[in-house]
Amino acid sequence: MDLVSVRTVRTPSHRDDLDLATGEHLLAGGTWLYSEEQPGITGLVDLTTLGWPDTERLPGALRVAATCTIAALLRATPDPGWHAWPLVDRCANALLASFKVWNAATVGGNVATALPAGALTALLVTLDATALVWTPDGGERRERVADLVTGPRTTTLTPGEVIRAFDLPESALTATTGYRRVSLSPHGRTGTLVTARWSDAGSVLVVTGGTPRPLVLRLPAVPDAAEVDARLAAHDDWYDDPHGSPAWRRGVSRRFAAELVAERSAAVRAGGAA
Repeated sequence: MDLVSVRTVRTPSHRDDLDLATGEHLLAGGTWLYSEEQPGITGLVDLTTLGWPDTERLPGALRVAATCTIAALLRATPDPGWHAWPLVDRCANALLASFKVWNAATVGGNVATALPAGALTALLVTLDATALVWTPDGGERRERVADLVTGPRTTTLTPGEVIRAFDLPESALTATTGYRRVSLSPHGRTGTLVTARWSDAGSVLVVTGGTPRPLVLRLPAVPDAAEVDARLAAHDDWYDDPHGSPAWRRGVSRRFAAELVAERSAAVRAGGAA
């Protein structure tokens, strides 16, 4: 969609250029920004011109730039021991986007837009990623992605704050993962997405799509199936839109969680614990 109210596009080369004027909006891939009318936006500030590396290896972590596209993340070469890496491809495909969208849409944009069906949010939450956020006073703060997204189209970001990157700990990347997804139609938006990360140090089960914000269950290395089901059954904040009713989303999420927990228990019995 043409943004007919936009009059200027700035291409920053330094952090100091990110001071937004009235009516300006940050631009990364723009796949959501250009998808609907944006009243009140008169200028765009293109983050991609800052030249952030798509991925960087840090001590004990992988840093993914907010401007890293889905395609660039899929092209990244994982270390041999990163057993969680297949989850990147699975979550990318959960978006049901074409390769054209993959080459424009950014990881940071998917998180900052904060849609319940944001599959890259699911990926980052499952891998215990921390967002590095630049603050307008020249400082920075760090926050778990699980806490940064607070609901549909809402985050903890305040005016002037910019997501710089996401840091994924190597301890999460070396864990094994699980994945289940469903939609009401073969090529429909995600009704619910249940992902898991399993390791001897502890496990995590995450529900997105079916909930307004990521639902994170932190569990022992071998979860108790009855406890997991009871916690999901007791959860009372399920998303309601044309892509699924709350009751349906709760039901399929419980089923998927049971399947993933059973898989984990079977792997442990077979000696395949991560």
